[in-house]
Amino acid sequence: MAAMNRRDFLRLSALTAAGVALAACAKTEAPLAPTATSVSAAPTATPAPAEPTATPKPAEPTATPAPAGPSALQAPQWQDQVAAGALPEVDERLPETPMVIVPVEKIGKYGGDWGMGTLGVADSMIFARNNEYDNLVAWNIEWTVLQPGLATGWEFRDDGKTTVFSLRKGMKWSDGEPFTADDFVFWWEEASDTELNPNFPSMWTTYGDPVVVTKDDDYTVAFTYTYPYGLFLQQLGRSGSYLYSCRHYGEAFFPGYGDQATIDQKIKDSGVTYWYEAYGDWTNERLHPDHPTVYAWLYTSVLGDNPTFIATRNPYYYKVDPDGNQLPYIDRQRYTLAGDQQAIVMMAIAGDIDCQDRHIASLPNKALFVENAEAADIRFLDVKPSSMNACIIPLNLTNSDPVKRALFQDKDFRIGLSIAINRQEIIDVVNLGIGEPWQCAPLPESPLYDETLAKQYTEYDPVGANEILDGVIPDRDAEGYRTMPDGSTLGIVVEVQGSQTARIDILELVKGYWEAVGVRMAIKPEDRSLLFERRAGNDWDAAVWGGDGGMDFMLWPKNYFAQHVGAWYGPAWTIWYNTRGKEGEEPPASMRTQMELYDEILVTPDEAGQNEMMAEILRIAQEEFWCMGTYRSEEGYIVVKNDFRNVPPSHWGSGGTYPNPGPCQPPHFFWDV
Repeated sequence: MAAMNRRDFLRLSALTAAGVALAACAKTEAPLAPTATSVSAAPTATPAPAEPTATPKPAEPTATPAPAGPSALQAPQWQDQVAAGALPEVDERLPETPMVIVPVEKIGKYGGDWGMGTLGVADSMIFARNNEYDNLVAWNIEWTVLQPGLATGWEFRDDGKTTVFSLRKGMKWSDGEPFTADDFVFWWEEASDTELNPNFPSMWTTYGDPVVVTKDDDYTVAFTYTYPYGLFLQQLGRSGSYLYSCRHYGEAFFPGYGDQATIDQKIKDSGVTYWYEAYGDWTNERLHPDHPTVYAWLYTSVLGDNPTFIATRNPYYYKVDPDGNQLPYIDRQRYTLAGDQQAIVMMAIAGDIDCQDRHIASLPNKALFVENAEAADIRFLDVKPSSMNACIIPLNLTNSDPVKRALFQDKDFRIGLSIAINRQEIIDVVNLGIGEPWQCAPLPESPLYDETLAKQYTEYDPVGANEILDGVIPDRDAEGYRTMPDGSTLGIVVEVQGSQTARIDILELVKGYWEAVGVRMAIKPEDRSLLFERRAGNDWDAAVWGGDGGMDFMLWPKNYFAQHVGAWYGPAWTIWYNTRGKEGEEPPASMRTQMELYDEILVTPDEAGQNEMMAEILRIAQEEFWCMGTYRSEEGYIVVKNDFRNVPPSHWGSGGTYPNPGPCQPPHFFWDV
């Protein structure tokens, strides 16, 4: 079986809904060739990446077998171990059909470290996107095609309700144990355990009914839904969509499999009362170096224990280059823990960052990097922002304070605050004048771009803001700040990740704008872990984050309705939606309509039908104005050492479901020295 494009997928899915059987795809695959073929030191000379559609496409099916390559070769570090009998020959460590990665520039060389900077334990995406992007399927660089990953291909059964994946025969975990369908079934057993997960992960449900994972044989696994899941493959292309769990490791700690006395002792040692309170930590490969992985680099230290977190080459990794060299080329990933983003910027200037955009690639920082480029031995490659907003400012519309809740839910109050913001001044001061005032709305490149949604309430109008706010909360205290009905001064505390200095700069300006119209505001920087912990509660006023959903709004609609925990404006509504009304708070009728439409999208196989319903979701978002944005940036870049090669000259940036740089195939990056 192999991949297929989305139009064919949708057409076939529609046919199966009418009772026509789907034909199996060919079980072979062609090498994965990144479209970009050269790297330029001058990013302005490189073309922009191709624009994805609203719902990007799986790859074209093909019956053409992968070309037979030479016998596999290996990194020098394994040769002595093989000679000593401590490690099998490389051909025995690879699957029968390794994934062949065609390089962006050329066949690489073995050796060297890849240095990056991280903010620590809560900075999960830097690991997920740089090392852990090994799913059943994976996006190509252009974000237009889904390609085989851990699976060699797939087929559809049962009128599209079941997707069957063929795994790579002979593939192994990093400890040499077989990687099979049992590991996917074990993930499902974990996800289905009501003690460990009181609510099944909603992403893998249709109308609230969980997927069922079954094993056809060791290398064939089936995912069956109650209804056809129109976005299943696209969801699998996201970072974190593993849907597998190492059975031979995890079952030792899982009731019904592991020795209960051993589990009881681990519970005691962990200082918890129940196994499920610590199971996630027990099976976290970033916290347990003995945990097997299928990633290119396996973690050899405990994240947070030391200033440097190390991941070293996996001897059983399943990808090779066209000459048969087992990947990855680079020996180790080296993550240096930093106290804030500025510390990582300083690392880059000092030459200690080899390839990274996360945390550092802001436009204000670029002038500093350019000034130090020669000394730091770095170049800049293009990254097109996929995010639709540099900083959204959602008020908590389900605030536990009933008085603030009522005020925040007043749309006129939100409009007044929005038009009090001088977005152009923010762009000039914070982003070197580059950007466009923007609300939470898809990007212009999107087929569902809506100018009204994007531009409404972005015109700076402090006089109009005062008039609107006077109609909502007219009374003021002696200092001129607006007061609540009980006479107390209204104060809005906006929480922000302390390391996100650009967003703090934005908030400093917003604070002045809001106080100029009588709304007192305080900025509360805090650690990322604490910010997320507080997000899970409901006792906060507002918090800022980036605007995901610029191009991938179909998969990541959280900024248009309360679909995900990242919908900061409605945490209690999100819980209600994801628990199917068992917990949380029932949202307003208009948002319930959005939720019903999205549920229908998930089981709709044709793209036209999906887009029609998504357009209505966006229309309601425009009407309700759930949260406000600031601006969208139109330029991006990545900092790369001059001798660090095979990085595409242009690609999409992270901002939701595109796991930059995962689709660029980091295992084939190398040092050309």
